[in-house]
Amino acid sequence: MKMDTYINFGGNCAEAFRFYEQHLGAKVKFTMKWSDMPEADKHTPPGYGDKVLHSTMEIGGAVLLAADVPNYQPMRSAYLTLRVDSIQEAERVYNTLSEGGEIYMKMGETFFAHRFGQFSDRFGTKWMVIFDKPGPEQA
Repeated sequence: MKMDTYINFGGNCAEAFRFYEQHLGAKVKFTMKWSDMPEADKHTPPGYGDKVLHSTMEIGGAVLLAADVPNYQPMRSAYLTLRVDSIQEAERVYNTLSEGGEIYMKMGETFFAHRFGQFSDRFGTKWMVIFDKPGPEQA
């Protein structure tokens, strides 16, 4: 069994995925627009022909799937979490992704991490970035 994450966007999925490719080393593997589906004229909401019906991206060894949906509501209780390997990478990713978004917890050191921050990016996706401190079992 494998578990993947599927998120929705309000019309800017393609832009968000290009941004994640550029700044996170992700790779878009598949994209289908609403207008590409069979009988699209019957099933496509007005103004959605050029929007993403389904897209797949590989990011950090995981698969992220997404779509543009009518009546979009931003994620509320889930975060995409990026575990990075250095303070510098944590700072870079946090600064890049959080620009133009909303900060929930500024990047900083915590009792459990050398760096940790929470935010929503400019596309409405919620993120956590963490560079862990080794726990007792890892020391």
